[in-house]
Amino acid sequence: MKWKWIFGLIALQVLSGCDQKKTSSTTDEASSKLELMVVNYPLKYFAERIGGDLVEVQFPAPGDTDPAYWTPGEETVTVFQEADMILLNGAGYAQWLNKVSLPPSKLVNTTYSVRDQYIEIEGQTTHTHGPEGKHAHGELAFTTWLDPGLAIAHADAIRKALSRELPGNGEYFNERFLSLKEELQMIDRELDALVTQIPDELLVFSHPVYQYFEKRYALHGKSVHWEPDQFPDRGMWEDLEEILLGYPAKWMVWEGEPLTQTMDKLKEYGIGSIVFHPCGNTPEKGDYISVMQQNIYNLKVAFSTQKETDFSF
Repeated sequence: MKWKWIFGLIALQVLSGCDQKKTSSTTDEASSKLELMVVNYPLKYFAERIGGDLVEVQFPAPGDTDPAYWTPGEETVTVFQEADMILLNGAGYAQWLNKVSLPPSKLVNTTYSVRDQYIEIEGQTTHTHGPEGKHAHGELAFTTWLDPGLAIAHADAIRKALSRELPGNGEYFNERFLSLKEELQMIDRELDALVTQIPDELLVFSHPVYQYFEKRYALHGKSVHWEPDQFPDRGMWEDLEEILLGYPAKWMVWEGEPLTQTMDKLKEYGIGSIVFHPCGNTPEKGDYISVMQQNIYNLKVAFSTQKETDFSF
């Protein structure tokens, strides 16, 4: 009986040691991942696609806010400061960055290589939408990722930064980048093929965030400041009427699905509604690629030569 007790104790210690080793291994594996912080969802998606199992990416902005105008609290700023790498959008995105101190060695401006393609905004106005309150769009347009070519530049900058940080994994990052690049190029080809069917289609954009998208595909567009979840006041309708006097647009492009009441009123002006989600924040369904594919599908009602005319989504 004594020997059985001793052998049992030894076996228990061995098993306990194995469990501790397994727990330690799991902890080491998690801690060995490169910790990244990002300022918008596209960067999170690109970083996860390229970094794979070697990175842990955090995007702390709330889902009900526009990350471009969100300001993190002190605790979240500390998380940014302690990260291994901080991926920035560039083009003046996330103004809070000018108000805090972040380690310069950890910052990666993912559009630095294409900064000569930034679009300057003229005649910016102050307006209100969402919990961010009143704000004015910056001197530069910042939704760079809506041009698939610039989205590839974002991704390539991330690939290079990860390869510098983890040089032994450059081939791994490159393979994953090339897979993402191919998908982005496919989106670019599909959009180009679609909009060139009716190159003179006139559009009204519900918000001035589509500048890079407009430029890439040479679209004809004018922007207003309308929110999908708010019915425009009389002044907004009058502004639209003034636009339409010399610009007979037939479609308004929205960031999100507008109120039925708004769509019905637009139909009275002969204007249909299309949703093209900018995808600056985490989508409710799918990911960056699937959202862009849905955007392409939504645009077909305006640009297809066989389009319907009932103004439905």
